[in-house]
Amino acid sequence: MPKFAFPPHPPVSVSIAGSDERFPVHRIYCVGRNYAAHAREMGKDPTREPPFFFTKPADAIVQNGETVSYPQRTEDFHHEIELVVALGHGGRDLSLDQTLPCVFGYAVGNDYTRRDLQLEARDKGRPWDTGKAFDHSAAIAAIRPAAQGHIDHGRIWLTVNGETRQQGDIKDLIWSVPEIIAELSALFELKAGDLIYTGTPAGVGAVKRGDRVEGGVEGLENLVNVIG
Repeated sequence: MPKFAFPPHPPVSVSIAGSDERFPVHRIYCVGRNYAAHAREMGKDPTREPPFFFTKPADAIVQNGETVSYPQRTEDFHHEIELVVALGHGGRDLSLDQTLPCVFGYAVGNDYTRRDLQLEARDKGRPWDTGKAFDHSAAIAAIRPAAQGHIDHGRIWLTVNGETRQQGDIKDLIWSVPEIIAELSALFELKAGDLIYTGTPAGVGAVKRGDRVEGGVEGLENLVNVIG
């Protein structure tokens, strides 16, 4: 057994609906601007250009019902409700036919964003890490196993203090779940434990301390967090 200089951090995991087992998180991948209306509200034209990706650290995970800490160095902290795909298998250069068998399940996620820092980095041609990959930036509800069915349509929505902010349908994804997985596997070796945040519909906006943020995808457990 190796001797560590200090105790290692505990593994990051997510609850699985209907089970006392947990899903161990390996990596978190996110897809940028994958709904046409959201691409337009961010000042971009929605096209079928190859999807682009960014990442978050695994320990950015916030569980359902936990408080999301309001991060430092921002005055424009945004919600982004998303369908999350959890992988139970991985691989490289997967064909479309090979992608769905890799899916362990689906969950509702919130890709919290320091929008001012993200836009500043984007405009200067710099990486998005400070705007996206910060502490407590990846909220997620319980994962529903894919054995109960894959998700390619259904309402996706978000409210802040009961007021609807975002609303769309999973069928409106520019890049489908199989296409996202196939493209990611051409760039990275995907592995069991990977989470993929698939993009957010239009209506992203700022939240403040004390706000109650709730979102859902039809057929999945709702995600609720309070901004701390």
